[in-house]
Parts: sequence; structure tokens; C-alpha cells
Amino acid sequence: MSLTPGAARDDHAANTNTGAAPMIGRGRIGREAIGRRSLMKGLAGLGLTALAAGRARAAGEQSHTGEPPTHGPVQLTSERVLGQSAIPVYRYRVVKVHPHDTSSYTEGFVLEGGSIYEGTGLYGRSRLIEWDLASGRVLRERALDPNVFGEGVTVMGERIYQLTYLDNHAYVYDRRTFERIGAFRYTEQGWGMTHNGTHLITSNGSSSIVFRDPATFERVRTIFVSDAVAPLGFLNELEYADGKLYANVWQSPFIAIIDPVDGRMLGWIDLSGLNPDPAKLVYPYVLNGIAFDKATGHLLVTGKCWPHVWEIALDLR
Repeated sequence: MSLTPGAARDDHAANTNTGAAPMIGRGRIGREAIGRRSLMKGLAGLGLTALAAGRARAAGEQSHTGEPPTHGPVQLTSERVLGQSAIPVYRYRVVKVHPHDTSSYTEGFVLEGGSIYEGTGLYGRSRLIEWDLASGRVLRERALDPNVFGEGVTVMGERIYQLTYLDNHAYVYDRRTFERIGAFRYTEQGWGMTHNGTHLITSNGSSSIVFRDPATFERVRTIFVSDAVAPLGFLNELEYADGKLYANVWQSPFIAIIDPVDGRMLGWIDLSGLNPDPAKLVYPYVLNGIAFDKATGHLLVTGKCWPHVWEIALDLR
């Protein structure tokens, strides 16, 4: 049925002096860098956030240990989603295809007024971008400090908020000028962000979702997401729509539909088969990015360095 209104990541800048680097569009990403970020993400998934953050700050930490892993830690399997009947599973139908810059390592993704506001990651390549959905034309762009890895973004009123991965800063921008007008500190990793009109809503790569005061970034409340099997970790990019919370689950083709009141699972969206080039777009170029189009009631989805944004409708499996 159609919707109606009602946290692997790279750990260094794109340029590296060691090893070969794959090309994805205009983006050049060091293989050793990918391996480092993959390791850190794995440590974070095991609860060793402090150790991961410490490694990120180590001087000259370019890896010289060879090939990166082919995937990071995986919690969610297809069997866990498709082998149960308690939680509805939705298939997708592609309604329309839009262009997407293949140099954009998507971390945050939101649609407002016909424009996509996108936050991208990678050290030395992180940006905040506004671009026209219909044409793909970049309207405005702001680069982050090369030592900062950008994460989730959301637009709330006349402000844009952007998380960072390990720097414990959330930046605030004026929507009209793209000028940075403030910053907040927080204690955990930054992954995804959205809002419900009252509170900012953030993920940190675990099963917890934090609701925050947009004026202070202080925690208001926290929910924990679980299915019938276990807590659901690796919640990444977020979108709030129709009173429900949508979350990419890192390294999976699934979007979790979550009750924002108590963290209860309301459904799954199975995006298997959407990857347009599975031979090339492998880890860490994973599915990530959810936006809601109020005009159509459809979701828009994309991936890290993927060439398209897909407008999709949903049908019960």
C-alpha cells in the first residue's frame, strides 16, 4: 500500500597514500581508510565506543595491514525479517527515478520544498548540500572541516541540524543562508537524525532512539527498538512521517518501521533488489537515506554513492 500523510563508514579523508582506491563516481575512497572505519564500526557495535573514538584520534592512523574486510558486523539477517509473520513486511514498487551524485556518501537525507538536503560523510569529503530533486542540480553546498565526519541531517523550521560521527558535535545552520549559527555537544556517536515537529530524533548505531530538545539538544526521552528476537541495533538514517519512524538498518536491505512512542516494531520494508549494481556497489556503499514526500505520500530512498534516488510505493508482502 502507499504511504499517505497521517550507523560501513569510512574513517579517513578520501585521499590516501597507501594502496589502491576504488572509484565511485567522482569519489575516491582509500581502501585502508574503509578498513579502518569498518573496524571502528565493529568495535562500536560491540559496545566499545570509547575505544573506537580513541582510535579515531590517533596520530597518523593510516592502516598498512592490507585489504579491508568485505563487511562489518552484521546483526540483521533476511531470515530474521522474512522468516516471521508477527511483523508485517512490505514490498516496494518504483514510481519514479531521480538522479543522485555518485560522489555523495549519504549519511543524512531529507526532502523539503522540492529540495533534497543531504549530509555526506568521509573525512575530507563531508558536506551539507541542497540540491533540486527533479534535475539533480546543486543549489547550495557547504564543506565541513576535513577532520570532521558528517552524519545525519534534518530541517526543522528555518534551521538545519547536522550530526557528526565521532566528534560529539551537532551543527546548526540557517536554512536561508547555510551559515553556521550554533553547535551542541553530545556524548555518543552521531548516526541518523529527523524530527517530529517538536523534538529532534537521533540514532547512534545502537537500538536506542533519543528525542532531544531542539533548543538545547538535551535528551528528553529515549526509546529502545526490539522485534520478537532481540533488540534491533545498527539503526542508521531516520525519517519521521505519518506518526511513524523509519530507520535504515546498517548493512541490510531493510527499513524498520517503528512506533515512536515505545519503540515497538510496526513493520519492515524489504528493499532487496534495489541496488542497481551489486557487483560494484558493495560494502561500504550500502543502502542509506530515507525521505518522505508529503505531496505523494511516498518514500524516497537511496544509498551511499548510489546513482539514483527511487520514489517508492509499498505493498504488503
